[in-house]
Amino acid sequence: MKTLKILLGLGALGALAGLGFLYSGIYSMGADDEHTKPVYWALETLRERSIAVRSKDIAVPPLDDPQMLLSGGADYNDMCAGCHLKPGVKSSDMAMGLYPQPPNLAKGAAEHGHDGDDHGDAAASAARQFWIIKHGIKASGMPAWGKTHDDARIWAMVAFLQKLPALDPTQYQILTARAEPMTGHAGHTEQGMTP
Repeated sequence: MKTLKILLGLGALGALAGLGFLYSGIYSMGADDEHTKPVYWALETLRERSIAVRSKDIAVPPLDDPQMLLSGGADYNDMCAGCHLKPGVKSSDMAMGLYPQPPNLAKGAAEHGHDGDDHGDAAASAARQFWIIKHGIKASGMPAWGKTHDDARIWAMVAFLQKLPALDPTQYQILTARAEPMTGHAGHTEQGMTP
């Protein structure tokens, strides 16, 4: 009985110390002040294990359709390149201002160090990318694009990401260009009037 009281007392003391630390404001949450190594390790481990558990049963569709590559490339250029960069670009103001810094997806997983638990498995890598794009990552600057984009559009971005590390700047520019609507007479497009 005495041991139980001691354990309960220590637990209560630990909880009070934890609350005191949280409310003290001692720990800096500024993006320009890195986490301590134990905190960074804990957060990175939590993130990677959470993604691995949630993405392991995602069925990966065929990602070799050229139309997926083109639509995914245009979306990547519009929505992702500011943080995750393009071939030939080493940094951006947005990427430099984020902590942790987003991986440079124009490089392979081995080069940017964010390969997760897929150990070179292409399907696991694609499932991981799909999950991250769809659900985002809390407190990292990575939005949950699944709130505004359907799964087909997200898979198109994944298809593009699979090819991105092999692209040079010229190939990237070609694959990420959005098609301009074809105009006919007097400002009409093939689908109707231009907005």
